[in-house]
Amino acid sequence: METKSMLNGNRIYLDGLVKKDVSSFMKWQKKDSLMRNYDALPFTPKSETEWEKWIEDNGTNQFKFAIRNKENDDLLGHAAIDGILWSHRTAWVSIFIGEENLHGQGFGSEAMERVLEFAFCELNLHRLQLTVFSYNARAIALYEKLGFKKEGTYREFLERDLQRHDMFLYGLLKHEWRK
Repeated sequence: METKSMLNGNRIYLDGLVKKDVSSFMKWQKKDSLMRNYDALPFTPKSETEWEKWIEDNGTNQFKFAIRNKENDDLLGHAAIDGILWSHRTAWVSIFIGEENLHGQGFGSEAMERVLEFAFCELNLHRLQLTVFSYNARAIALYEKLGFKKEGTYREFLERDLQRHDMFLYGLLKHEWRK
């Protein structure tokens, strides 16, 4: 029986991003439905070189993970802990599942559980926070299921398709996660 480690879930494992992963990012960036949940900035496609630089950029205030399928080692998406303020033990967390056919099947939930354990147990962080757009109901449900608390609303933060949308701030404290 395989032992469960901090970065190893039942169906996924977290790994480092590598140069060969660029092809998946190149494919995912062509899908508006994915990219509009990913960032508030207007999406501009990146070149292979730009994706390679992004993958290689590993500072002391961030950790990037590939989310891989244990069955076949395929890249499903990525997760990150970044903007770490070590003196306050706080950071931002994010997750992205690029394979749309796998949305709603628990891969994101399992990956986020691994990221949270790493952040709170390995990095000894006290607080994690994230933002999510009000129209991303699936992500909101995931974050709330994992214990994140809605802490604020950036009212009418962004405009998409001539409509204004809020952006929510969520936070999770280490002692809330332990429950």
